[in-house]
Amino acid sequence: MSEKVFNQAKLAKFDGQDGQPAYVAVDGVVYDVSNVDAWQDGKHHGNLAGQELTSVIDGQSPHGRKVLAKLPVVGKYQDD
Repeated sequence: MSEKVFNQAKLAKFDGQDGQPAYVAVDGVVYDVSNVDAWQDGKHHGNLAGQELTSVIDGQSPHGRKVLAKLPVVGKYQDD
């Protein structure tokens, strides 16, 4: 089975709203945050699911990248 590839428009559909799963991209990898309590309704400390958040993880996140290892990977992210 081939890996799913997300661009900005496709990733934006997975915003955790209206029954959609919540996905975020970091360093070209798309993670499913749907089952993370802190990402309730696709929102976490002002950040929204369905977006590429590498700069947020690197610059603002107190826990950094260590939480990513616990998340399911759903595909890869490529800019348009």
